[in-house]
Amino acid sequence: MYETEKLLMEFFTVDGSFSKWKDVAGIAGNIFAFGLFVSPMPTFRRIMRNKSTEQFSGLPYIYALLNCLICLWYGSPYVSQRNFMLVTVNGVGATFQLCYIILFILHTDKKTKMRMLVLLLVVFAVVALIVVGSLQIPEKVTRWYLVGFMSCGSLVSMFASPLFVIVSFQETSSK
Repeated sequence: MYETEKLLMEFFTVDGSFSKWKDVAGIAGNIFAFGLFVSPMPTFRRIMRNKSTEQFSGLPYIYALLNCLICLWYGSPYVSQRNFMLVTVNGVGATFQLCYIILFILHTDKKTKMRMLVLLLVVFAVVALIVVGSLQIPEKVTRWYLVGFMSCGSLVSMFASPLFVIVSFQETSSK
């Protein structure tokens, strides 16, 4: 590893006296993220009770699954060091999102069901490409940057996805 790579890795993987603050921030982040992951439960209770997805969209859950899987890969030892909190929160998040997607698929019409299944397969294919592609990069710091930027991009898409649903709903209701 080059000297600058070592310095960058040491700078961004907090050690020493700042380690406890990293842990505190990680625990707080996990608590807030868990709240975010359980927030769709009332919606899915309604979907299961009515046995219909009604006008709900499954896209936010697809984007959230993609984000969790990419962030899970970013937190793995193959990409970055000492990110146990990141791995746990995104592992739990991916599990929740997959459950929501399965429930959505079980209770939607046939056309939407096929679309959601295709999108789910696309998510798995994209994540597999990211994993295999990033493992081809020999310099760990380059891999770390690349997967980190992808992780940031997927995070933005996850939080922006409800906005696309709102725009789509407004276009539909104004017709």
